[in-house]
Parts: sequence; structure tokens; C-alpha cells
Amino acid sequence: MFHHTHPYPPFILENTTRLIVGTLPPPRFTTGDLNEEDVDFCYGSSNGLLWKVWDRIYNLGLVYENTHFAIEQRKAFLKHQKIGVCYIVGAAYRHKIDASDLGMLEPELRNLLGILEKHSSVHTLVFTGGNSKNGPEYFFRKLLKEAQVPLYCLDEQVPRKHQFHWAGRSIMTHSLTAPSGTANRAIGSMPAYKEAKSLDPRYTTFDFRVEQYRKVFQESE
Repeated sequence: MFHHTHPYPPFILENTTRLIVGTLPPPRFTTGDLNEEDVDFCYGSSNGLLWKVWDRIYNLGLVYENTHFAIEQRKAFLKHQKIGVCYIVGAAYRHKIDASDLGMLEPELRNLLGILEKHSSVHTLVFTGGNSKNGPEYFFRKLLKEAQVPLYCLDEQVPRKHQFHWAGRSIMTHSLTAPSGTANRAIGSMPAYKEAKSLDPRYTTFDFRVEQYRKVFQESE
């Protein structure tokens, strides 16, 4: 059985206001078998879409290569936007060596509530995935339940919006459609995507993500 350990500690600077919350990167980031277009940093998979969406929204001119320069580009963006990254899963076991959330067994969760206590400037959590089993929101809800902290729904429309109170402050949460190709089927079934596609046949699932992510990140600035 493969022990899928997380290769990166949380990336949270002193003035971070928004925290991206995911699960685990592809196993090759644990084993170090990266390809030429992977970036050895958070959400650096060449198959992932988060940085590509940010690149479109903010016109970053990012390079997609396994270099120190690519890492520093991404760190500079996060620092400027006061965005941090904290994967909620520290490790898990897998029968099959892949990146599926459902394939995780015995997940070891990071103490995200403790991290929020330590970093009092964080006022927003952004989940890169919804409340389906083993998704980042699913695990966070589990932590809240164990701490007996209620989560209040503010908007059930995708991207869903919630609020909770912790460490003397109110914290907002947004739940994005996952920035992975496997989520394209879910996007394709959404009424909002179908309507946009009917109006413009060139409209893609990537365009849908850009619009969704732009709304979340501009709203939480």
C-alpha cells in the first residue's frame, strides 16, 4: 500500500488574508518524479488548472516548467495577493497510486483550526473542491463538527458560500469547482454552464472556471 505523504508545509505568510485549502497533490510530488512541466510547489501539477486560471485572471505570464524561477513567480503572486495555501490532508494511504480524493484511506488531517488561531489575519478559506466525500470542504466540516463549531450557509449556488466563527472572528468560506480535469463532467451538467454554452459554442469548462474563480477572488479581496 502506498503512503501518500504531503511534500509541502502550509505556505502562509504573516499578512495572509485568504487561504486556499486542498487535499493532496499527485503522488509523483511525494516521490519526486516530476515531469518537465510540473512546478515543485503548491498546485504545481502540469495537469492542474488553478495556476492557469489565475494566470488568465491576473495576466501573470507564468512559466510552466520544473525550475526555481517558476516557483518564485508563484510565491511572488501569493505574497502580493496575500494568499496562502494549506492542504488539509497531511498524509493518506492508497491501494491505487493516483490523485483521486475517493482513493484516500486513513487520511491524516492537518489542524486547520489551530492554524487559523495562529494566523489571525486570515478571514477567508477557499476550498478547491466541494463537499463530496474526501474533498477539502468535507474534511473541514468534519473538523468543525468535532470542535462543535456551526457552519452557516450564506449562498447555496456554486460557488457555495458559508461562514463560521472561530478564534474571535468571523471567517468566510467559498467552495470552488475543483481545478482538475476530472471535474469537467460535473461542470458540463451545471445549468449555468449549459446556458453559457448554448449562447456561445466556443465556451469551455475552463472559461467557466475563470468566471467562477474571478468572482470568488475579487469578492474576497
